[in-house]
Amino acid sequence: MPSTQPPAAPAVALDLSSDVTTLTAAVCDIESVSQDEAALADAIEAALRPLAHLEVVRDGNTVVARTSLGRDERVVLAGHIDTVPLTSTPNLPTRQADGVLWGRGTVDMKGGVAVMLRVAAEVSEPVRDLTFLFYECEEIDGRFNGLARLAETSPELLAADFAVLLEPTDGAIEGGCKGTLRVDVVTTGVAAHSARPWKGHNAIHDAGAVLGRLTAYEAETITVDGLEYHEALQAVGISGGIAGNVIPDRCTVTVNYRYAPDKDTEAAFAHVRRVFDGFDVTLSDAADGARPGLHLPAAQAFVEALGVPVNAKEGWTDVARFTALGVPAVNFGPGDPNLAHMDDEACPVEQYEAAEAALLRWLR
Repeated sequence: MPSTQPPAAPAVALDLSSDVTTLTAAVCDIESVSQDEAALADAIEAALRPLAHLEVVRDGNTVVARTSLGRDERVVLAGHIDTVPLTSTPNLPTRQADGVLWGRGTVDMKGGVAVMLRVAAEVSEPVRDLTFLFYECEEIDGRFNGLARLAETSPELLAADFAVLLEPTDGAIEGGCKGTLRVDVVTTGVAAHSARPWKGHNAIHDAGAVLGRLTAYEAETITVDGLEYHEALQAVGISGGIAGNVIPDRCTVTVNYRYAPDKDTEAAFAHVRRVFDGFDVTLSDAADGARPGLHLPAAQAFVEALGVPVNAKEGWTDVARFTALGVPAVNFGPGDPNLAHMDDEACPVEQYEAAEAALLRWLR
């Protein structure tokens, strides 16, 4: 169960009065590879509890802080506190040079976490009630995800009219996200000795028809809430064969469909089955996308206050988990996502400053 009890003193303290770049560096320098976020969660919790305008709840290594001012709207600012593992190329501790902060987490996504912490400290009387969500284990299997756990065990903590996930977007707003599913398209044949192929039927050769349909497929671009989502249907794997002297009796082509958030898994799977009509098609994995909800007052105010480009999110992010709870969401945060997880992960400090300033314009 979530805890509201004060924590023990953290091993490392975070100074929320420091500038956002200094705070980002401090957050990054507390290593927090997935499932090892306790030290950072401790520091975040300890930094937030003294703020009288916030109620703080701890659940595992996930920290939630909320205002309760009776505003007409509530918005969630969310960010994961874990990173992918460090590599053999040292990229911690962070270093700053020529207006750029280098190191693990500077893009994905401790800059966004630092922005959230600064806003939590600076805005005690926001025009909208706020929920700050600092959650664990985003970078690994979804069953460990702190946001997903709270959605099941304590959904009332996530209730809101709108959510902003501070994943790196290079300073733009990315609305919603596409859904994704994988299917196995199976062809079947008859096994035989490869010296006498006429005695069997080659399932791998039949897979050519599956690949032919993919080659001929014309993906759609679909407009949802004013944003254009580019769909994609692609083979991502192929397997078959028993031995070097056997005609294969089975071949599987694994296909990934990235679909616009105007449809759910059922509709997306039905579309894929139509594409591969006549073949055995099995759904192996799926995650619905998220509508951006840009028609809603909170979203419109967010876009107007920020004054930055608004694009569709072409990948999948945890905004979809908010949509499943009935909370429209967008992505907005500092850092170029193309540099996420790289040894040379780095972000211009001006992006941290711009993100903080943008959120302050929106919330004051």
